[in-house]
This record gives sequence, structure tokens and C-alpha cells, in this order.
Amino acid sequence: MTVAASLRTRLATAALVGAAAASLTGCGYNDFQRLDEQNKAAWSEVLNQYQRRADLVPNIVATVKGEAAFEQDTLTKVIEARSKATSIQATPELVNNPQAFQKFQQAQGELTGALSRLMVVSENYPNLKANQGFQDLRVQLEGTENRITVARNRYIKTVQDYNVLARSFPTNLTAMMFSYQPKQNFSVQNEAQISTPPTVDFGKK
Repeated sequence: MTVAASLRTRLATAALVGAAAASLTGCGYNDFQRLDEQNKAAWSEVLNQYQRRADLVPNIVATVKGEAAFEQDTLTKVIEARSKATSIQATPELVNNPQAFQKFQQAQGELTGALSRLMVVSENYPNLKANQGFQDLRVQLEGTENRITVARNRYIKTVQDYNVLARSFPTNLTAMMFSYQPKQNFSVQNEAQISTPPTVDFGKK
């Protein structure tokens, strides 16, 4: 092969590579990669905040147990709800399984409800209200619930952006070609439940 022929071959190859790259960019391939990474990062943060809350529960339970007259049923429901929530292996692949994702949402929602009930009931116990350790835990819980809401909202936004790309023309053709399925999102009912964090206001004495 002559030098001129070799040069033409290299130029043709470079042109094909450039055309392929431009085609992938135009069809949204790079956008799928970017949004997928953002979604994974957002989901990871959701899980981090849920774990942070789960880690708080044993300390809250231990403190409440110091109040001998505290409603045992309320406390038991918190313990059971935490056990159920933490028993679900929240892997990145969970969001691709509608049934598993729904089960995960339900478990976390039940823990939210149980903790909210515990915080409301605790208002009836002066010893708990006067316990500085319990007050600190309540503040930590409130902050964690707020961070959960923020993390969930970010995740919801990344899912929306990804799903719009997956369903819009012509990027939906790329989605079909590379098997990019729409991602699972938090349900409206669950979102309403989670958006109301446990009340931690001690009120006026």
C-alpha cells in the first residue's frame, strides 16, 4: 500500500469514527449515559439517608424505653417497621424491579409513620420532653427526614429527565436499540406520606 493510499484509509477511518460519534451524540446516547449516572448517584444518596434514619432508631428506642410507662404498642411498631425496612436489600438493581421497588417504598413509608406516631405520643411524657438526649435525637431525626425529602426529590427529578429522554422522539429509538427502559419512580401516594416528616416541635411549656 502506498503512502497516499494509507493516508486515505486513515482519513476515511477517522471520518467514519467522527460520523459515528456525531450520530451517537445526536440520538441522545451520551445524554442517556449522563442521566443514568446522575440517577445512580441520586439513588445512592436516598439510600444513604434512609440508612442514617435506620441507624438513629435504636438510640431513640433505647431512650424511650427508659420511660417505663411509655406505650409499648407504639414502641413495638417502630421496632418492627425498622426491622422490615432494613431487611430489604436496597441494591441499585432494586429500582429496575417494580414489585421490589414498591415493597421498598411501602416499608420505608411504614417506618416514617411509626416514627411520626412515636414522636406525637412522646409529647405526653414530661420526662422524655425534659431528657436532653431524647431532644437531641429528635432534632437529628427531623434533620434526617428533611434530608430524605431532599434526596428523594433529586432522585425523582433525575428519573423524570431520564424517562422523558427514553420516551421522546428520536431518542426513544436509541432507547429501544440499547434497551434503555424507563426507570421506576416514587409513587404519588408514597410521596405524600414521606413529605410530612415527624413532628419534633416540643411546643410551649
